[in-house]
Amino acid sequence: MAVRLYTDDLKIDIASKGAELQSVYHLKHQLEYLWGGDPAFWSKHSPVLFPFVGQLKNDTYFYQGKSFHSKRHGFAREKDFIIEHAEASKATFLLVSNEETREIYPFDFEFRIHYSLEAALLTVTYDVFNTGREAMYFSVGGHPAFKVPLVPKTVYSDYYLEFERLETISRMALQNGLIGEAVPFLHFEKHLPLSYELFNHDAIVLKGLKSGKVSLKCDKIAHGLNLDFEGFPYLGIWAAKDADFVCIEPWHGIADSIHHNGKLEEKEGIIRTERGHRWQDSWQLSCW
Repeated sequence: MAVRLYTDDLKIDIASKGAELQSVYHLKHQLEYLWGGDPAFWSKHSPVLFPFVGQLKNDTYFYQGKSFHSKRHGFAREKDFIIEHAEASKATFLLVSNEETREIYPFDFEFRIHYSLEAALLTVTYDVFNTGREAMYFSVGGHPAFKVPLVPKTVYSDYYLEFERLETISRMALQNGLIGEAVPFLHFEKHLPLSYELFNHDAIVLKGLKSGKVSLKCDKIAHGLNLDFEGFPYLGIWAAKDADFVCIEPWHGIADSIHHNGKLEEKEGIIRTERGHRWQDSWQLSCW
């Protein structure tokens, strides 16, 4: 089942499975911005990452003396969400803990994803409510994949990412999906040219950016997008091998370090939310 939201500028489709964006279509420009999900490369469009972002060491974590097992990026992306509310330009999707989720994640929760459209601006809000009897530990993030090239007669290498501010930063190198050593990446730069080779060593994981916004641009066309991730401590950038998309991923949390001891409470980037408390944060996408 899917929900379609409209404004005069944008039309978006969201599937109930994973509460995942399926399409971001600009009506005035007649232009699709989201990757089509070609299974020959990567079948997803914009999976939601919860209650983990990235890989767990040995697909395992430990909490209160017990071991639990979870695949990369958690389970929410494979679950059917309840459509709790839907109107012309807003919708809320809900996932509630149950016996099945507690087998791999021993917390009670209500996880909502709110989608809201205003003109050509999409706001995506993650809303986690701890319904259990103790503190809850989780990570959450987005994984939207944007079509590159956006229009015919341009090629992948014509496009670049532009950060809001000049950046000098290292990337957190991945080793078999786990965070390894920091590697110098940008030096007083705002532009990151796209190429298929850029992702030869897996995703680019950045921590501590000065920028709260990044844009996808091409100097040959008048179209592009901005992704505002202010408040998210990590940003992932990724594409499958030779695929015509780029993921720009705002994250609260990252994969385990190669040195991590496996204890959930000591995982880098993990969020602790007390009993009866709610946690929220949003990212925004604007298209032109």
